[in-house]
This record gives sequence, C-alpha cells and structure tokens, in this order.
Amino acid sequence: MRKIAVLTSGGDAPGMNAAIRAVVRYGISEGMEVYGIERGYAGLIENVFLPMNMRSVADIVQRGGTLLRTARSNEFMTDAGQELAVKFLHKRAIEGLIVIGGDGTFKGAEALSKRGIPTIGIPGTIDNDLAYTDYTLGFDTACNTVLDAINKLRDTMSSHDRICIIEVMGRNCGDIALHAGLGGGAEIILVPEVPTTYHEILSRLNDDRSKGKFSSIIVVAEGACKAQELKDKISTSLGVPVRATVLGHLQRGGSPSARDRYLGTCWGVQAVKLLKEGKGNKVVGIRDNRFIDLDIDKAAKLKREFDYELYELANVVSNSAISFLR
Repeated sequence: MRKIAVLTSGGDAPGMNAAIRAVVRYGISEGMEVYGIERGYAGLIENVFLPMNMRSVADIVQRGGTLLRTARSNEFMTDAGQELAVKFLHKRAIEGLIVIGGDGTFKGAEALSKRGIPTIGIPGTIDNDLAYTDYTLGFDTACNTVLDAINKLRDTMSSHDRICIIEVMGRNCGDIALHAGLGGGAEIILVPEVPTTYHEILSRLNDDRSKGKFSSIIVVAEGACKAQELKDKISTSLGVPVRATVLGHLQRGGSPSARDRYLGTCWGVQAVKLLKEGKGNKVVGIRDNRFIDLDIDKAAKLKREFDYELYELANVVSNSAISFLR
C-alpha cells in the first residue's frame, strides 16, 4: 500500500491529534504517502486532501481538538455522496483510509469498505459509548476535566453549605458522570442507565443533613435529567441554596491526558499496520488492557453494558443511605 489518507469526523475528542500524528509519521516511515482530509466526510466529498509530511504534525500531540478539523455530513450518508467520495479517493489513488470518530463515523467507514475502500476506524469520542472497546479516545481527558470542576466547586459549596449539581455530557451513556463522580467523591451520581426517582434523591439529601452534612455534590449525566430542573425542585423542597453548573463543551477541549496520548498513538500505528497487511472494514480498540481489532459490522452489533457494580461501589463509598439499584 503506497497511499493512505486520514480524517476526523463527528465531535472532536482530546487525543485525535496524537492519532493523526502517529498515522502520518508511522505511515511515512513505512514508505507511504499520507494525506489528511479536512472536515471529515464533508471534506472528503469536497475533495479537500492535504499532503502530509513529518513537519505537518509537529507540536500537536499535546493539543486538544483536531488539526484536520471535523464536521458532520448528511450528504455523505446518501448513495450519491458515498459514490462521490469513492470517486475522489480513486482519483488520488488512495488505497486505504483511516477514520477517527464515534459510531456515526464508523457507519461511514463501513459504507466505504463495502464500496471497495479498505477503511480502519479509531474510536474517538469522549462519551465512551462504543461497546466493543473498554475505552474510547478522549474519555479519560473528559473525566479529568470534570474532576477538576468538581474539586473547585466543592471548595465553594463546602464553604457556603450549599448543594451543587454538575451536569456533564452523556445522553445515552453515563460513563463520564460515573467515573468522574466516583473520582470526585460525589454524594449522588445520576445516569440514564439507572432510573432514579426524585423521592430517592431528596431522601439522601435529607439523611445527609440530619447527620450534619449540609454541602453535597450531585453529578448528573445530561441524559438522566437537567441540572436546572433538578436545582429548582431541590431548592423548593428543602428551602436551601442550590447551584447548578452545566459544563457543556468545556469537556471536549483541553490538552489530552497521558492515557489519551498513549491510546491515540498506539491506535494510529495499529491502524496503519492493518492497512499495510491489506485489511479493511476494521475498528481498533482495547479490551482488558490488550489492543484488539474487530470487523466493523461485528463491533456495531455488540450491545454496550453499563458497569452496575462500579455504580453500586460509588454509592457505597459516598456513604449513601440508599441504593439506587433495583
């Protein structure tokens, strides 16, 4: 394989630049020409290819976001859009493609593979919502960003005897809330996978107050409930000061953690090796601390399992008066 290309698609995630850097530098070291495609699949169907060299990816491993930028493309998901993408890849004699992103990105990779373009997917999403891999690129950094916010907000909440609700990303997956909440010692963690009633939340807060604990941190995934709505309910019921903070896109940015730089680099090299071996329609990941690869269609069929044991553990170590698990 002599010419390959790399793109990032969907939401950005810390560690994407580490993966791009590894793809470019390892690919060149193996005698390949490497091209970067700007703005994901949108750039692919707009024929935006950039020749990359060793200096193209200098000084980016520590940067968040993505050097190649990213976008979502509805046009690419049509037959006409995919045919146009294949046309431009053939026109430039690109023999293999590496895509970095989440489940939507992988659907595009599978479509291109079926059209004869060997494509490898690298899991890049802060949500950690891909079932086939234990961790995704950017998840660790996002958790550390949330953890930093919890630490700072706790200082103020404990100083003023206040309750603070911190809303984090996770519409369908509560892993950021769970891992960051556990690390930050949150008194209550709310995730979409575990239905929790308002009565249970209020009972826990009342129990804490009866024991002389008047400040609490509640970490809530956006898919479980909205921080502002919960704030209003608690404030009305308890008649106490409650603050709500929505971290939003703050969680996407920032310099990637050591783990995300490590994963991005290793997955970038692994993806190039798979293409060099003539393999396509694959995604790379990590399971039980071992790097793996899997057919895209098989990976897509796997159902993600929430770590209920870890969730229960978080309740126990926070000295919870109740268990939220049925």
